[in-house]
Amino acid sequence: MKKGIALVSRAPSIVPLNPADHDVYLVLEDFGGVLGRAWSETDEEDANRDTLINHLLDGEYIRPLRIVAFNTAKGWSRDVTVEIADELRRRFVELDEVAPSLLEFVERAAKR
Repeated sequence: MKKGIALVSRAPSIVPLNPADHDVYLVLEDFGGVLGRAWSETDEEDANRDTLINHLLDGEYIRPLRIVAFNTAKGWSRDVTVEIADELRRRFVELDEVAPSLLEFVERAAKR
């Protein structure tokens, strides 16, 4: 490294580029075995509540454990697992089939 030149990491941020009144939803998943638990990677456009619920219903998460929401512009964050599970439960009546991992998620959330 030359004097006066610093190396800067260019890893993408999970904080929205335009944080004005933008709630972000992230899912903690259990990938099992050696992979363990991790926060699922998601596109900025897909980190909203409606898209998250649709992705859960479509089976896009292997084994969701916890869901958190935050809004950096407003300065808050919270666990929304139970809230999302309640919304999913209400939508189950409209579905022909529900993934077993999603049923487990809703059952675990009900015990919180």
